Amino acid sequence: MAKHKKTDQHERENVFGRSCARLRKHMHLTQRELCRLLGLSEQALQQWERGVHSPTVEHLKRLLVLGLQHHAFAPRQEHEEAQQLWLAAGQQQEDFEAFWMQVQLASASAPPALVVLKRGAAHSEAPSTQHPPLPPSSRFDWGDALAVHAFYGREAERVLLEQWVQQERCQVVSVLGMGGIGKSALSVTFMHQVASSFQAVVFRSVRDASPCLELLADCLHMLSPEVLPTVPPGIAQGIDLLLECFQTRRCLLVLDNLESLLQAHDPEGHFRPGYEDYVLLLRRVAETPHQSCLLLTSRETPAELRHLEIRQASVRALRLAGLEPAACEQLLEERDVVGTTQDRVRLAQRYAGNPLALNIVAEAISDLFGGEIGQFLAQDTVIFSSIRDLLAEQWTRLSALEQALLFWLAVVREPVSIEELLSVLIMPLSRAQVREALEALQRRSLVERGKAEAGLGRYTLQSVVLEYVTELLVERVSEQVQHAVWEHLISYALEQAAAKAYVRQAQERLLVAPVLLCLQASYRQTEAVEELLLRLLTQLRTWDPQAQGYGPANLIMLLRGLRGHLRKIDLSRLAIRGAYLQGVEMQDATLAGANLRDTIFTEAFDATWSVAISSNGRYWAAGSKRGEVRVWREAGQTLHLVWQAHTDTTASLSFSPDERLLASGSWDGSLKLWDLERGTLLWERLTSNINCVAFAPDGSLLASGGDDALIQIWHVTSETLVQTLAGQGGAVHALAWSPDGKLLASSGFDGRIRVWELQNSICVQTLEAHTNWVTGLAFAPNGTRLASASWDRTVRLWDMASGQLLQTLTGHTDRVLRVAWSPDGRTVASAGFDKTIWLWNVERESYQAALHGHTADVYAITFTPDSGSVLSGSEDGTVRVWDVESGQCVRIIQGYAVSLNDVDWSPDGTQLVSGGTNTLVTMWDAVGRGGGMPSKVLRGHSRTVHGVAWSPDGRLLASGGWDNTIRLWDATTGACLQALRDPDAADTIFQGVAWSPDGRLLASGSYLRGVQVWDATERTRRWVGHAHATKVRRVAWSPDGTRLASCGDDGSICLWDAFDGTLLEKLQGH
Repeated sequence: MAKHKKTDQHERENVFGRSCARLRKHMHLTQRELCRLLGLSEQALQQWERGVHSPTVEHLKRLLVLGLQHHAFAPRQEHEEAQQLWLAAGQQQEDFEAFWMQVQLASASAPPALVVLKRGAAHSEAPSTQHPPLPPSSRFDWGDALAVHAFYGREAERVLLEQWVQQERCQVVSVLGMGGIGKSALSVTFMHQVASSFQAVVFRSVRDASPCLELLADCLHMLSPEVLPTVPPGIAQGIDLLLECFQTRRCLLVLDNLESLLQAHDPEGHFRPGYEDYVLLLRRVAETPHQSCLLLTSRETPAELRHLEIRQASVRALRLAGLEPAACEQLLEERDVVGTTQDRVRLAQRYAGNPLALNIVAEAISDLFGGEIGQFLAQDTVIFSSIRDLLAEQWTRLSALEQALLFWLAVVREPVSIEELLSVLIMPLSRAQVREALEALQRRSLVERGKAEAGLGRYTLQSVVLEYVTELLVERVSEQVQHAVWEHLISYALEQAAAKAYVRQAQERLLVAPVLLCLQASYRQTEAVEELLLRLLTQLRTWDPQAQGYGPANLIMLLRGLRGHLRKIDLSRLAIRGAYLQGVEMQDATLAGANLRDTIFTEAFDATWSVAISSNGRYWAAGSKRGEVRVWREAGQTLHLVWQAHTDTTASLSFSPDERLLASGSWDGSLKLWDLERGTLLWERLTSNINCVAFAPDGSLLASGGDDALIQIWHVTSETLVQTLAGQGGAVHALAWSPDGKLLASSGFDGRIRVWELQNSICVQTLEAHTNWVTGLAFAPNGTRLASASWDRTVRLWDMASGQLLQTLTGHTDRVLRVAWSPDGRTVASAGFDKTIWLWNVERESYQAALHGHTADVYAITFTPDSGSVLSGSEDGTVRVWDVESGQCVRIIQGYAVSLNDVDWSPDGTQLVSGGTNTLVTMWDAVGRGGGMPSKVLRGHSRTVHGVAWSPDGRLLASGGWDNTIRLWDATTGACLQALRDPDAADTIFQGVAWSPDGRLLASGSYLRGVQVWDATERTRRWVGHAHATKVRRVAWSPDGTRLASCGDDGSICLWDAFDGTLLEKLQGH
């Protein structure tokens, strides 16, 4: 009996040992690394894996937690696999359930790691426990640095880097060496090692060849977003701002893969055309005194660095050689290849101690030689000269499926799941086939595991492999296009319409543009390349649609890059899959009989004033300046309905909680309720201009607020007005229901926030602190706090129990229009006139990110139900989707229509002038000589132009706009002569403009600032008339110039004495 017990225990320990070794390999940790994390001796771990001993309960718990942190368990099977390991270690089932509950509770309640900002799906986890703790007051952004799970040797190099960076305070340090030698691994490891000594650490890879200005803006958004101006800085200003950050705080900026920016086959190491700005960056960072460090990695030495090394003591370069013999032995031991000490030394020498090369060749030894190094050395005669040679050799050993997966990973350029790969492959394959191929590639060290998302494992390419496969794909496609060979052209997309915006831009730079350059180099004449591409499209047109693959889309993308447009192109009878045609001119193009799949076109809408997302994310909606409403399904991927809902701006949208209804409010004075499934109007009510609408949490009531200073509460089912709340003190611009539906917050023109108790129709709180209009409100999901956005450039957080101001968030450089609170309660988003969306971490009471990309005012923002994305709408005609974690714009829905707000004839009737949402004042030849093209375009306004008028003598033009100016233009030269501003209020929005008959006076309407009359000669304001309660859209002079008429959204017409502004009469009846 005792013998049987002993046998059972030994078998159980064998099971645990094999499982433990498998788990460690899935974590990509060496025995030494795992021991360091567990606080265990290597001998003890070896005994575990050999089945000699089982771990203590505490060590077992630590092991399982590490496995979870490293995503080493199969997705969605974590509980089952962890339980099996627990039981194999001889522990009790009930003890496991208690432990697992603790793990789940800790995971759910733990706050995010302080100051660690992670970007995108590819990115590393927060530093593991082996690194020093991070100071809570600092900012750290690991960017796209993959976690380094196994690191061998390099002790001397780390000591030297620490001496240069920490002790000597060098300003530029470069780590140089051949591909695969371990530059990135050393830099990432060192970065984590010294992070606690810096106030800010930022890691960025430039392997996708980011332009210097784009990189600077990205870094500045993290390091010091408050210093960014409202317009993108030039390169000199951007470097100045970065150096200001480097001087005021100790920062570490790591730039990986700098060789991607250098000219190929250039021994001198000069930067590629278009990337010369990096020379200025390196020089300024090296020569300007500061307290920070720029750490670079590169396979080649940039020429500028060589010169700086000679001249500057603060510039150092570490040239990495191969791993030392002991580290090579450790690596080979972990790869389970065997041989004598002499064999291992010879193998390491043959591959120059290159870690990537040794990992790749070790897998080949395991596959082909049973893991025997000696047999491999006896038969293999390849002399290792570069990592590219080794990759070329390995490529020939790969199956067709493995090569296809590598090509696709080079196309998508960031970690993807098996499901995502299956969706793009044109060949039908099972999930198991793809998984097995990926695992084989991972064993060969050609593929790496990225961070898991939504329980799904993700795969990506190591930088050296990515570069090699990208160049190979460009070479193959270029050759096949020239010889009409279709294999790669139809199998792989050069650009993916559905890819995240920053990925698609990298695809344009690194796939589409290089293929086009190869073709232009071969054919020399643009016309010849265009003829070739069109001929190939003609051939594809005769194929079965299923067989065309990505061929048509690839050729179209190449034609777009070549011509800059797709006007008059014949795309009929083509199967176009995944073409990105947004923003592309396609007048007179033919798509008759074309089969379109995953193709994105420019949509026909203009400035977006309102956006909304339904409670479960099923529907997205956007309202435009011209009164249109668009509704999408499937997370904005499929357009569901489009209709002209209003005759003026759709100012606000709100979904019912059950996702069946959509309410819209407009400046045309109407409140409308729509059936979402059919897009039909259920009921309509006419009031004053409506600025905001909001469904109650239970969906039974609908609140609306407008320019009449009233808040109206409507019963949705009975379609009746049940309450009217008065006392806001001016136009109502924002409404927000408390989550329990008992309170309604309102705000507007008077800068005060009022909180209403609906049951008794009384104002129970008045929150005062803002000094200008409050146009955005949002409750926290738990109802304890309220966020407000104001034209005083602040966002404020309020405690709802006491009515006290908790915090003022500053950073916006212009008026803040909107605010939104994420459903998980962690993040507040704000947006406004500075074209920027700010994210605030309310748990840490600090700035999180500034999202730049819109080119005009941002009028609307909202979160997706999972809190992972922000949807924004802008006057620039785009709806953008932003990833909250990374701060990246992942999708752009672009419109092309421009709303015209005003038009006027020249006195001689030969010309027209117009103004609209594109911020331009445009002059047109009205007698047919212009061929439909503008005769002049006057640029100066930064926002929508509301009114235009020609002076009676034809010499001057006047225009009024949202940018708080009335501009006077020389009609002959197009020069802006002066910008008039309200001397009493810098934020006055001007509407229509009109000249007096003698041309001496200029009148304008405004938003809430009355009628204003200016002396056109002196360029000074003569008088202001206040009689309209709302917007004054238009003004008109009497023929004799003695009176002025104005009309407003309050439905009245006012008549004024033109000399002194006396109100003569107010006509009402509209």
